[in-house]
Amino acid sequence: MERTENLYIITNHPFPKDGYGTETYLMNWPMLYILENGKRIYIGESTNVSERMKQHKANTDKKQFNKVHFIYSDKFNQSVTFDFESKLIQFVSADEKYIITNKNDGIANKDYYRRDDYDGTFECLWNKLRKCGLADHSLDWIKNSEFYKYSPFKELNADQKNQANLIMKDILEGNNIPMVIQGRPGTGKTIVAVYLMKYLRDYEDSVTHKKIFADKKIGLIIPQNSLRATLKKLFKKIDGLASKDVMGASDAVNAGEWDILFVDEAQKLQCRRAIVGYRDFDKKNKRLKLPEDATELDWVLKISKKGVFFFDPEQLGAPSGISAEVFNEKICKEISDRQKIRIVKYAEHLLTLQMRVVGGDEYIKYARALLWQTVIRRQQFDHYEFKIVDSFEKFNRMLYEKEKQYQLSRMIAGYAWPWKTKENPNEYDISIDGIKKKWNSKLKNWVNIENSLNEVGCVHSIAGFDLNYAFVILGDDIKFNPITKQIEVDKNNYFDRRIRQYAKDEELDMYIKNTYYVLMTRGIKGTYLYVMDNNLKKYLQDYVDTI
Repeated sequence: MERTENLYIITNHPFPKDGYGTETYLMNWPMLYILENGKRIYIGESTNVSERMKQHKANTDKKQFNKVHFIYSDKFNQSVTFDFESKLIQFVSADEKYIITNKNDGIANKDYYRRDDYDGTFECLWNKLRKCGLADHSLDWIKNSEFYKYSPFKELNADQKNQANLIMKDILEGNNIPMVIQGRPGTGKTIVAVYLMKYLRDYEDSVTHKKIFADKKIGLIIPQNSLRATLKKLFKKIDGLASKDVMGASDAVNAGEWDILFVDEAQKLQCRRAIVGYRDFDKKNKRLKLPEDATELDWVLKISKKGVFFFDPEQLGAPSGISAEVFNEKICKEISDRQKIRIVKYAEHLLTLQMRVVGGDEYIKYARALLWQTVIRRQQFDHYEFKIVDSFEKFNRMLYEKEKQYQLSRMIAGYAWPWKTKENPNEYDISIDGIKKKWNSKLKNWVNIENSLNEVGCVHSIAGFDLNYAFVILGDDIKFNPITKQIEVDKNNYFDRRIRQYAKDEELDMYIKNTYYVLMTRGIKGTYLYVMDNNLKKYLQDYVDTI
């Protein structure tokens, strides 16, 4: 199939007007169209755009638009226009040029005849839209953006769609007991939460067509500061959502009671241990008439009629977080109190399909098994690069090569070096084989700041974010004891002072291993390891190729 911009014809017209011409294709051909006013946009498809414009002219919601753009191709069929409509909605929503006003209930991902051929021409259409001033960024730029990853217009996989439907069913039936969705890194917990925020805002009664949740107070709690900032920016660009819908647990308490609260990464809600701001924490407990040792999880349960918690205990990385035991105890007590029936285990819903890492769930399990020494056999992963790099010079050089070729490649590490640059920006924090590096200069949106390629990100700067390639330094805080044959953590080479001060030895072992587990599950296309401890490197080389 021809892959040029000539394949698509875009015509521009004022909206509304009485007619758009008498050409046959306007009344009997599958086409795409775009309504916009310079700030807001709506994307649609129809086999009779002439009639569809009459319908939109009579629609109060469409009166905000003053321009329409018709997209025609003699190669279009309805399967293609359905598919391209979904693609355009997803990419325009992440392009940051317009506030998109579409709903997210019609995003389709269906196969059809010669789909691969048509997919190959979509970039031609997109480039033509850019030339017409209807889009700003390239498809590659958008695909690497956090806005695209977390867009509520993403096509959910079957696993995610099933969990979203279960949550919606629970909400529509008025079931007020807490709901828990558990999933490993990369299964799309945040994506499902964002999708449901938009879906609920648009959800209409099938008879009256009134938005059922228009007057409901619905929020999304994001414990990580960096990801929270990203989602606040995203929500500004989505019709029906607002940046104030995204918050921390403390903000949620300040805002009063809620009808529905979604909580992402619920294990990162805080307890009264190893935190900053004990005074404010105590004030919140007092305000909510909770005991002094209550947690942010208790806050959410107290202020929400319906709580939906996305939880992964394997990513617990600090004593301030919520352990699996504490989470189970508090959720079960809340369910027991609300149902007046004592339970000892809540029903959890599982997200299992790996969407981030090309190596799939098998790689995620393998990374964890390496750290916890439960590997049964050496594994290779098709289409996923997982290697140990023997020299730091090569490791550093490969980082820049991957960034040049694929973008979104970053060096990340555990807390095995003190943060000197916090006090003296002219210092360097990390020096390996004569190569000097600094810790992340910013926490919020570190991956996308100008100099992040030259820095080393900590776990807080990268949690919740994807990389194309992750270059992970395993520092001297994690070692292999050749006598006991065990991976051990070295407290003396671990420099998160707050965690080191409060964590017991067995907890510190878990937190450090969980940190490296998170770091090793950020890379979409591959993960490269540089290992400081020679004994640990020898252990890992039994299971991972070295280059």
